[in-house]
Amino acid sequence: MSSCNGNCSSCGSDCADRKEESLLAEPNPKSSVKKVIAVVSGKGGVGKSTVTAMLAVAMARQGKKVAVLDADITGPSAPTAFGVNECQGANEDGLFPALTRSGIQVMSINLLLDNPADPVVWRGPVIAGAVKQFWTDVIWEDVDYMFVDMPPGTGDVPLTVFQSLPIDGVVIVTTPQDLVSMIVAKAVKMANMMHIPVLGFVENYSYLECPDCGKKIEVFGKSHIGEIAAKFNLPVLAKLPIDPSVAEAYDNGLMETVNTDAMGGVIEAVLKA
Repeated sequence: MSSCNGNCSSCGSDCADRKEESLLAEPNPKSSVKKVIAVVSGKGGVGKSTVTAMLAVAMARQGKKVAVLDADITGPSAPTAFGVNECQGANEDGLFPALTRSGIQVMSINLLLDNPADPVVWRGPVIAGAVKQFWTDVIWEDVDYMFVDMPPGTGDVPLTVFQSLPIDGVVIVTTPQDLVSMIVAKAVKMANMMHIPVLGFVENYSYLECPDCGKKIEVFGKSHIGEIAAKFNLPVLAKLPIDPSVAEAYDNGLMETVNTDAMGGVIEAVLKA
């Protein structure tokens, strides 16, 4: 239209040139983040945070500058995994995230609480707002890859992250249980609705390897991830075993010491995102 001022948000006309209003939040002016990858799951208890930490460590070993944004406000655990307990500080420009031994930048609500054991009893919109502030108020310095550790499900926070952050791809973490097919479908369909590419699946707790004979025991039953992946025409990027040493490293803030060889397929997919 000849009278168009280019501001579609204040216009009621349904014209061919109408643009959909972007909900992306502006990052902190001092931040520099090249790629953002969300690690999601349709349900809790699948080891998503462990996979996020392993992915961050594996990528850092590739020589990349890495960050972890812990979007699981009510169940934060990233600081525990990396053995950090405070941010680097703040100035008039914003807040600096914690820095791990190997230089991974980490931001989590637990870094801001007086007592990390205190529960975060907030309503959904407030929680979602806090996650958004981790993007807008925190100064992320020279980050090649940011991994967002998402809360499980398809509620307020995942929606806020998908709409507010420039997500370049999603990695879906799952387990071998029969219920997983329906749960995975929900996660894939949400990503599709938000027009965000799904890079593939990571099956966690895939098997337990006997320390004596090396036999692989399928503790949670036979895996169906191959069938699920074929249904959605997506790749299985990794099948991770139940490994007590990884759990111990996570609990003791030593995730930067774990073997991440099994994450090779995930790294390859992320580098192509």
